[in-house]
Amino acid sequence: MDARKAPLRQEQALAALAEVDEIYVAKGKRVIHVDLKKQKPGNDALLPLLLGPTGSLRAPTLRVGRTLLVGFDEATYGQILR
Repeated sequence: MDARKAPLRQEQALAALAEVDEIYVAKGKRVIHVDLKKQKPGNDALLPLLLGPTGSLRAPTLRVGRTLLVGFDEATYGQILR
């Protein structure tokens, strides 16, 4: 799916989390890891991690198995995509 033509909004971004166990979010130089099985954060905590300033799912976003990668961090991609 091309997110430029059909951007994913709040509901779709949260729906994507139903199929993952953990997310890694690259924000600037830091990477935030959320274990959705152990931590069980609410939507109010997850939405700022998933959505960009336009209210759409941040890019790039990649699902690898039961892991969601949001934003780009070369080291994290290398670790997850081995």
